[in-house]
Amino acid sequence: MTSDLDVVRDYHARTKHAPGRYARSLGYLDWDTQPNPFRRYEGAPIASLDVVPPNGEPRYDAMYSGALAPAPLTRASISQLLFDSLALSAEKAAGENRWWLRVNPSSGNLHPTEGYLVLPAISEVAEAPAVHHYAPRQHALEALIPLADDELLALVAPGAFLFGFTSIHWREAWKYGERAYRYCQHDVGHAIAAVSLAAALLGWRARLAPVRDRDLAVLLGVAAQAGPEREHPDALLVIETTAGISNFTPDAGVLARLSGTPHGFAPNALSREHHDWPIIDAVARAATIAEAPEFAPWSRVTHELPRHDDAPDARHVIRTRRSAVAMDGRSGLTRDAFYEMLLRAAPGEGHRPFDALPWSPRIHLALFVHRVAGLDPGLYVMLRDPSAVSTWERALPDGLDWSRPEGCPASLDLFRLRVGDAKEVAAAISCGQEIAADGAFAVAMIADFDAALEAHGPWFYRALHWEAGAIGQVLYLEAEAAQIRATGIGCFFDDLTHEILGLDGAGLRTLYHFTVGGPVEDARIQTTDPYADVRRALESREP
Repeated sequence: MTSDLDVVRDYHARTKHAPGRYARSLGYLDWDTQPNPFRRYEGAPIASLDVVPPNGEPRYDAMYSGALAPAPLTRASISQLLFDSLALSAEKAAGENRWWLRVNPSSGNLHPTEGYLVLPAISEVAEAPAVHHYAPRQHALEALIPLADDELLALVAPGAFLFGFTSIHWREAWKYGERAYRYCQHDVGHAIAAVSLAAALLGWRARLAPVRDRDLAVLLGVAAQAGPEREHPDALLVIETTAGISNFTPDAGVLARLSGTPHGFAPNALSREHHDWPIIDAVARAATIAEAPEFAPWSRVTHELPRHDDAPDARHVIRTRRSAVAMDGRSGLTRDAFYEMLLRAAPGEGHRPFDALPWSPRIHLALFVHRVAGLDPGLYVMLRDPSAVSTWERALPDGLDWSRPEGCPASLDLFRLRVGDAKEVAAAISCGQEIAADGAFAVAMIADFDAALEAHGPWFYRALHWEAGAIGQVLYLEAEAAQIRATGIGCFFDDLTHEILGLDGAGLRTLYHFTVGGPVEDARIQTTDPYADVRRALESREP
């Protein structure tokens, strides 16, 4: 019999792109079946939230340190948390076409990730504890499942609440076919990081809770969903609003009650028809979290994170983040700015958002440096766990430099491997896309793939993508703070990347590509406030 681990490995191999042979998809966009980008629950009580624009504080550097005083858990703070993590960030228009962008990025702007909050009673939000679904178009919470006070306390300690994520695989599969499962997991990683960083701006802390998929599905009220538009349980964060460590408790009595009394609110239909991709269902079953995972403690490096007196408004950076559609081929970075980006993409003690992830780092960065002043163009690697150095030395070919570049911070395991023009190579491995060559630098995120899956099981395939997505979220924000732009690159040639890097064995796999540089703006596209109608409605309610 084929094991679940074999199914995951086979899925990854089958969904690789290669020159002249791309992973299976329709090969065109079937506009008649385009999914609605917004899930709603018909008839569910809805609580509108406050639209809270940036006001100059907190500053960007404070977001990563976790040193801000904790805010009380109120309607205002919940509004802010969601406005800074999963809300709409812009409404775009080009001619008669109109679409929305969100704070949390998504492959193809398709947004398969849904957010749920398990909250205590909060004035002007809910009179009693409940499970809520977040509706980003309305910036509102839909109350789905009421909870008794003692039921909430059986799940999580006072001063904490739960933030869950699900994925609607169909939203991604509509465009990307079989490869969509990969992209859904990347998007979950971006969302985990977005919520973790938004929580840090309130002085709160996010931690990934060990939870079985079936328990999470029951808790969030999605266990009874079926069909191609069903939501798959992904991850659960415990948000601590006060000092101390809080854990989620999968109380059997509470879960049995929730399982026996579905909330009864029907999710809206997203498409009239669907195209079936059985391999996505197969890998989703194989990568199920059947038992709550456990992780051994690991030694976290202490990084001296950058601080600047003139750091920008953190919330302005978060809400103006955009994915570049093209790079100008001219803009670059200083060496110090480049190092600062890498420091923030490195895990460390108390370092947001990576302190939300309980496992030792499994994603490392191959860097194609093009335009960094004071740094030789060429190929570099940044190893996000010091213990990975020996693995990479064995995996890469002999004769490489392995020197630390000039001015590199001591805590950063950054090594120069080869000097030379890397633009052509970066574009070649990213499906020939010039955007990978026209930025200041490009990234291939390489996973310690085989060892991680063997250590933690097939479900960890999801976790590897979550970690890569979290790194991507930091690089997005770092680029925005530096007044340039970034974009995730989901189309890359897996095996060609390994061949060009010279990776040999060691079970390493490329999972995500990225690029950072000066954007080319499209003057034909108009940008407007996505919540103008929500603001007007709130203003009309004021006395």
